[in-house]
Amino acid sequence: MATPMAQYLSEFIATAMLILLGNGVVAGALLNQSKAQGAGWGVITAAWGLAVLIGICIAGPTSGAIMNPALTIGLAAIGKLAWALVPGFVIAQIAGAFVGATLVWLTYLAHWRVSDDPELKRAIFCTSPAIRDTKANVLTEVIGTFALTFGALAIGANNFAPGLGPLGVGLLVVVIGMSLGGPTGYAINPARDLGPRLAHALLPIAGKGGSDWGYAWVPVVAPIVGAVLGAFAFQAVYG
Repeated sequence: MATPMAQYLSEFIATAMLILLGNGVVAGALLNQSKAQGAGWGVITAAWGLAVLIGICIAGPTSGAIMNPALTIGLAAIGKLAWALVPGFVIAQIAGAFVGATLVWLTYLAHWRVSDDPELKRAIFCTSPAIRDTKANVLTEVIGTFALTFGALAIGANNFAPGLGPLGVGLLVVVIGMSLGGPTGYAINPARDLGPRLAHALLPIAGKGGSDWGYAWVPVVAPIVGAVLGAFAFQAVYG
């Protein structure tokens, strides 16, 4: 059993890699003069699933590769993670997401100044709704995170050949993005949204606008609700 500090470090590194690769594909698809500009939603959702898979490979043996405060709380709520570990996991995940977003900024450093749209630049870091309707946006994130949590627990309950479980979780994230991501950009993870939003607010990004803090609570609170509901639903059905 890894020490708590080793688990925290593992979550930090895995979440940083998740955001570097996940937000990185968004930057490549949106920023001007990027060779990947215009790649589209299919490429973005596929890359996010692969980013989750890589994160699981990094942290799976040490911490379980949760990389998500909502899922962390959901697992603790049903006794699959000690509550004492939750604060350290959440801090490590948000810090890792901040670092990953900073690395995306550095990777595309020459492209921010040739891209004019400040909302597009913010979208590389954090989510925003296609239609701003608070109740609908909250519901979308609750449903998406419910699907993530219930699906991930179901995948974990199967006896797959080695390596197929992480692949299944990666594919789950792909299909959530393709099926449920349209309304809000499928944060389904408070760290994925809050860490990069903080980076957007603090980094000297050329031509950036505001960080939309009025919306920022939705991709934090709603995924926690969805994860807890998903975890208890799975426990109720399968014990």
